[in-house]
Amino acid sequence: MHELSLAGGIVRLVEDAAERERFRRVSLLRLEAGALSGVEVRALRFALEASMPGTCLEGAEILIDEPPGTAWCLGCGQSVEIGSRADACPSCGGFRLQPTGGTELRVVDLMVHDD
Repeated sequence: MHELSLAGGIVRLVEDAAERERFRRVSLLRLEAGALSGVEVRALRFALEASMPGTCLEGAEILIDEPPGTAWCLGCGQSVEIGSRADACPSCGGFRLQPTGGTELRVVDLMVHDD
């Protein structure tokens, strides 16, 4: 379950930002986990909730956006939406697709408090 490792990295990233930017608590954590990122969103949410107690994220609301995967089809020259890296091009049926979006896992924003 690599989501536990990812959650630990996200918590460290936010804790480092809290130290650097001098805030004490986070009330909202918004992430983006693209359809092609290889992240199981439910498992990531569970791992984050298990990792947050005792950190500045304790009690924070977690929002995870899931943008669709997009790719450039080398066969037909179209930009297409795909659900997985194994999908065929919905326009021509070819499999020569270069992912162009939906591969990221990133922290989008935080709502922080310095009280």
